[in-house]
Amino acid sequence: RDRPYKSFSDVIEGKEGRSRENLLGKRVDYSGRSVIVVGPSLPLHQCGLPREIAIELFQAFVIRGPIGRHLAPNLRAAKSIIRDKEPVIWKVLQEVLQGHPVSLNRAPTSHRLGIQAFQPILVEGRVIRLHPSVCGGFNADSDGDQMAVHVP
Repeated sequence: RDRPYKSFSDVIEGKEGRSRENLLGKRVDYSGRSVIVVGPSLPLHQCGLPREIAIELFQAFVIRGPIGRHLAPNLRAAKSIIRDKEPVIWKVLQEVLQGHPVSLNRAPTSHRLGIQAFQPILVEGRVIRLHPSVCGGFNADSDGDQMAVHVP
């Protein structure tokens, strides 16, 4: 009763905020983790997201693609197309990625630059690629550091 009202920023910021209390360091949907390496050819606002991680993270968005393009009559057939990684899926995924930024987080998240949003692009391999100038904010280097990827 005598407690002051909490603003929206109070609910999401700080140590007891939604991000740090409920999401970081826990298993949550629409998230993944991988080793980071530098990608000097990337623009500052982009990150290279491995195809394997991207298809898992964005499956809920990609699944509509085969149905909308009349390549699959139902969800089961669309999931089969995704599971078989048919070439049309990569085109659909590319379109989905255009409008969906991802959040990258490197633990420990001790200040606001520990979590940043990037425009993902598909890359081969199993590592997340970042421009070298961005790594300083995460206090990251390329000696095996890992980062978490979250789809907001």
